[in-house]
Amino acid sequence: MMKTPSGTQIRQTLYFQLFFWTALFLFGTARMYGEYESGAFKELVIYNFCHWIFQIAGANFIYFVLIRRFFDRKRYVEFSLYLVISLYLISVINRFFLVYIAEPLFTHEVKDSISDIFTDIPYLLIHYTFTIISGAFIFISIMFFIRYRDEKEHTIQLQKEKTELELQSLKSQLNPHFLFNTLNNIYSLSISHSDKTSQSISQLSDILDYILYKGQKKWVSVSDELAIIEHYIALEGLRYHDERLKIQKNIRLNSPNTIPPLLYLTLVENAFKHGVGKSSETTEIKIHMETNSQYSVFTIENSFSGRQTANEKGIGLQNIQRQLQYHYHEHFTFSISQENHIFKVEITTPSHDD
Repeated sequence: MMKTPSGTQIRQTLYFQLFFWTALFLFGTARMYGEYESGAFKELVIYNFCHWIFQIAGANFIYFVLIRRFFDRKRYVEFSLYLVISLYLISVINRFFLVYIAEPLFTHEVKDSISDIFTDIPYLLIHYTFTIISGAFIFISIMFFIRYRDEKEHTIQLQKEKTELELQSLKSQLNPHFLFNTLNNIYSLSISHSDKTSQSISQLSDILDYILYKGQKKWVSVSDELAIIEHYIALEGLRYHDERLKIQKNIRLNSPNTIPPLLYLTLVENAFKHGVGKSSETTEIKIHMETNSQYSVFTIENSFSGRQTANEKGIGLQNIQRQLQYHYHEHFTFSISQENHIFKVEITTPSHDD
């Protein structure tokens, strides 16, 4: 289906046509200036004006009717046939207009017969058809360039909107099991009148606030992301005894770098889900974070028991990959490895946003 042009596109096309055809007429007139006597020059301006009108009509008909209805739909035979017929008819009408309407206003020369107007093909081609084609070719070439530019910008905009919608969806994802289990744990703490109850509620509130508000921003500081990860680890720790979960952290923030929100938190959530969440044995999670003026490096390792492959974590890791590509294009590294029941993910990104 042919896309209907917007009001802005219609106005842009009208402004372009006004500028283009005016410039073409002035150029043709200036080219003839001084080459003929004053009387002959006036006649040539009239001739030029009459040709100019049919150049405009012919070029617009070829582009907006023949090209849009036949050429764009790959109906090339019909396009070629109608193009030849159209050029012939427009040339005939142009010549008829000159001979029987325009010339009687300033000359008394003998008029060409109607038969000659229709049948003198060589004269039509040289003096009329070629003039129409030359103007139409320049006009259509520029219109194709404008159209290509607009379609490319439209495609880029659609892709950007699609990617942003996908990222909004990614940012809104928080494992519902985490939320459900955390509320149950807080409820248990409240029954036992534990001192951890208020602190746990505060930590959960901070996580939800981060996801709902800072999670909608394009960039957050690494320190903010790590603070939320601390809350997340503390709340997950309520579910497991010390003998089931061991956490090691090595944090070196030498520069206040930025990252997309939830980038690291998603990896930490994966480590809990596919590590301690699927094992009855002791699980170790190691987090290493380093920043400097050039880059940020985040590494997370988790032990696992039994058989486990990267494919089991496919959706979460694919989401991370897409988010990195959206924000950094090719200026990042994202590596995944596993050896001796240790699953490791490392992300290196530029220090700051664009």
